[in-house]
Amino acid sequence: MRCLPFVALHAGCLGVFLTGWSVTAVTAAAVLYFIRMFAITGFYHRYFSHKTYHTSRVGQFLLAIMGGTAVQRGALWWAYHHRHHHRHSDEESDVHSPKVHGFWWSHIGWITSRRNFPTDYGEVRDLARFPELVFLNRFDMLVPVAFAFAVWGAGWWMEIHLPQLGVTRWQMLVWGFFISTTALFHCTSFINSLAHLMGRRRFRTEDDSRNSLLLAAITLGEGWHNNHHRYQSSARQGFYWWEIDITYYMLRSLTWTGLIWGLKGVPRSVYEEAVRGDPEASGTPITPAPAGEPASNLPDVRRHQETAQA
Repeated sequence: MRCLPFVALHAGCLGVFLTGWSVTAVTAAAVLYFIRMFAITGFYHRYFSHKTYHTSRVGQFLLAIMGGTAVQRGALWWAYHHRHHHRHSDEESDVHSPKVHGFWWSHIGWITSRRNFPTDYGEVRDLARFPELVFLNRFDMLVPVAFAFAVWGAGWWMEIHLPQLGVTRWQMLVWGFFISTTALFHCTSFINSLAHLMGRRRFRTEDDSRNSLLLAAITLGEGWHNNHHRYQSSARQGFYWWEIDITYYMLRSLTWTGLIWGLKGVPRSVYEEAVRGDPEASGTPITPAPAGEPASNLPDVRRHQETAQA
């Protein structure tokens, strides 16, 4: 039964053969992909899984609702499995390790397996103490269904009041919900299935995590996976200015609104480790960076090279 929404999501994409397409519908699909990818990377991942910044109780409830529109189950389920992944990365118990279980299982098989449906609330006690988050996690289909109706309703309104846009309610549902969400799911899953197989390793972590510009581009910054596995507590995963991390830029923008605050930075010792090219130092104790340290204050490679030479 838990697999039916997943199957229906993919089957709904076939509706494109009945509805066709329009510039409005395709644009809506792209915009909703971008917004909800940010909800997964910035909220489900960098907040609920790693607590890389702070927000209020109302704020985290709103973040959980936004993440729920991506149809990747509840925030507590997502955080539990992701934290487990980091503790056992590329070990036998890592449920989506491509090294251990292969590409297809890590990409799509694990999430449809019955044994991975439950949430171990004991592993996310910091989140499970909020009943509103537990409610959203237990009834994780409420937000996606409401979102689908909202997309359909927006299409209905445009069909009646803005006929010049050439979009219909069913076209909006197919493109804005089914196609956009399916693309979002698979691009997110590429971090599980490919980010441990393709790319380069800056740090010698205990797993096979890698950095990939391509994966970073389609996931708004999550492709700097080796960086992330080296230091998980940073709100920033592209450690250098040339490592594009759109999620981080958007999180910094959100701090201006007061919704979130205290973004955690990358410790200076991690940058020094990268410049030394001392992979054996990976995993040694480090001092956390000051909360909210701006990107402009973080050291660059040239400065570290000069320090190392000195």
